[in-house]
Amino acid sequence: MSPTQIAVLGAISGFTIYLGLPLGRLRAEMPRLKTFLNGTATGILVFLLWDVLAHAWEPIDAGLGKDELGGVLGNGAVLLVTAGAGLLGLAYFDQATARRRAETQRAYGPGTASIGELSAAKTRDPASRLAMTIAVGIGLHNFAEGLAIGNSAAAGELSLAVLLVIGFGLHNATEGFGIVAPLTGTRPSWGYLALLGLIGGGPTFVGTLAGQAFVSETLSIAFLGLAAGSILYVVIELLAVARKANLKTVTTWGVFLGLVLGFATDAVITAAGA
Repeated sequence: MSPTQIAVLGAISGFTIYLGLPLGRLRAEMPRLKTFLNGTATGILVFLLWDVLAHAWEPIDAGLGKDELGGVLGNGAVLLVTAGAGLLGLAYFDQATARRRAETQRAYGPGTASIGELSAAKTRDPASRLAMTIAVGIGLHNFAEGLAIGNSAAAGELSLAVLLVIGFGLHNATEGFGIVAPLTGTRPSWGYLALLGLIGGGPTFVGTLAGQAFVSETLSIAFLGLAAGSILYVVIELLAVARKANLKTVTTWGVFLGLVLGFATDAVITAAGA
């Protein structure tokens, strides 16, 4: 599989986020459907977290078998640090975004735009601002996912790369619903939805290109660690949304379906590579 083909697959994986964005134009709220899709995304991400960490741990485990203590400690530290960076980085980003949003509201009043849009401060409503914040957060973790895809392909692990493309593509489709959830009933423009999709899904393609440019075992572990930390953060956020919805049965069925989709995808890829 050529680098161009991998890049195209990375783009497809990221831009499946557009599949869920049209729901932002619905006038009526659909809480049960949103909760179910939220649960499905959570299940897929839980599976991906396990799968990514398993692949990141493989070279470390192999080093233990060869008594390569220095390499094991070094790669283990890389995995720990990068996973922490992916997890805590998004947490601090969200905190900073919330603080800036509060400062903007104090300065210009409620309903103003983000810091980057002060010239149009009174033209952007709170729902649009929240959707943009979610898109930015998702875009950050999608960049880490793209790195994992590109580096896995560059290292010759095509089955893992394809699995990541399919898995990330599935959950990116559900992330579109998460981005537009605050917009339900407001009917945003198609142009604004396109912008949200570009911010949320585009980094997957960029990360795939970057990941293919650098090939090493340590870098692969680092990229997978970033993806794992980012995935864990999004899982935490989705669980918080599910708790607010207070539809435990619907959420549980969604999580179960997500896990089934994840393991089924893994089984198909494994069978194809056998």
